[in-house]
Amino acid sequence: MSTDEPLFDRLGGQDAIETVVDDFYERVLNDGQVAHHFEKTDTTALRAHQAQFISAVTGGPVDYDGADMYDAHEGMGITDDEFDAVAEHLETALEINDVPESDRQQVLIEIDSYRSDIVGA
Repeated sequence: MSTDEPLFDRLGGQDAIETVVDDFYERVLNDGQVAHHFEKTDTTALRAHQAQFISAVTGGPVDYDGADMYDAHEGMGITDDEFDAVAEHLETALEINDVPESDRQQVLIEIDSYRSDIVGA
């Protein structure tokens, strides 16, 4: 594949992103360090919003219509360590779904750009 393609396409499009998101949440929801943040969350809706968000930030033909990152995480008390743990789960989910290292790093850079809106919100 050409690197001129949007990251969304290099990831495999919407179906592949949804698979990554499912694998990601299986890891997150089984991680005692961060799972408590999701106890009162509709994880089906959360998975849909996460797939939509990743699709949008990777250049897909998708508009993210969820809450902005600060509002979505306000009052949750997320720490840098928890953010890093979740990012690590995302990287693992991307890796086990055969996303090349350079594309994994690009996704993580995109996600990390929202750190200040998520941590300590």
